[in-house]
Amino acid sequence: MYTGIINVKKEAGFTSRDAVSKLSGILHQKKIGHTGTLDPEATGVLPMCLGSATRISELLMQDQKEYQAVMKLGIVTDTQDTTGVVLQQTELAEDDFCRITSEEALQPLIAGFIGEQDQLPPMYSAKRVGGVRLYDLAREGKTVERKPARIEIFSIDVTGVDPVAQTISLTVCCSKGTYIRTLIHDLGEKMGCGAAMASLVRTRSGMFRIEDAHTLSEIEAARDVGTLSELILPTDLALTRYQKLQVLPEGVHYLMNGNPLREELCTLAAEEGTEKDGFLPDACYRVYDAEGLFRAVYRYQASAKNFVPVKMFL
Repeated sequence: MYTGIINVKKEAGFTSRDAVSKLSGILHQKKIGHTGTLDPEATGVLPMCLGSATRISELLMQDQKEYQAVMKLGIVTDTQDTTGVVLQQTELAEDDFCRITSEEALQPLIAGFIGEQDQLPPMYSAKRVGGVRLYDLAREGKTVERKPARIEIFSIDVTGVDPVAQTISLTVCCSKGTYIRTLIHDLGEKMGCGAAMASLVRTRSGMFRIEDAHTLSEIEAARDVGTLSELILPTDLALTRYQKLQVLPEGVHYLMNGNPLREELCTLAAEEGTEKDGFLPDACYRVYDAEGLFRAVYRYQASAKNFVPVKMFL
């Protein structure tokens, strides 16, 4: 069984769950999990956890995401993208389009969407209400009450404006759980003309970037020529945002039993780009045994002066 992380470049036409199923067939193993849903027509970075690395799926889901999106002005749909049923359409004269997409008009508008905020999940989404996926309810013509989710938009950059197609291209950096479709819908509403998402590419998820991602067909080809292992990253490599904690020999038996670790049994390992500035309250650490083998993720409890296990990889 393969263990580690593989950076998959999802193509259009299938869901994230479909991608897991397809990769399962390629690798001939069932223990696979993705780290963040992409819409069927969306493409881009979809890191997959293999074997015991599935234990860190939820940790990787917390990572910041970056997207390249195209918003089509003058249209509102039930799915908030251009694949949906058109609910409202507005013809924009060229002068009107140029006016509302000018830098003077766009920058203050975009600035209002930067920061923490509550976002209402769309009906056409994979979130569950009462154990049922929202998109299943939406396909039955039902609309149910949804709770807003707390998200954060770190940046929105306008990378292109097309007056002929009446589209705006954006690069968005955001927290997990952000619906770019909904962001575009809300932007269109503020602009007064409506908007729907025309395309979406996830270009980054945490440390995983699209230039290093591999399509399923490329992964299958690597399997066939015996180079698949070169595409699979070690589990701990995906956790380098956490500092490295080395357990002293006298503390290894506590580690191997998944017990809390007293502060004096651990030492911060010197790594390039990190400073040994003491243990940080509530921070997570990559934990290695005395021989340098990655064993766990632990969280530091300052009040008790010890570390407690979060995920074990024994």
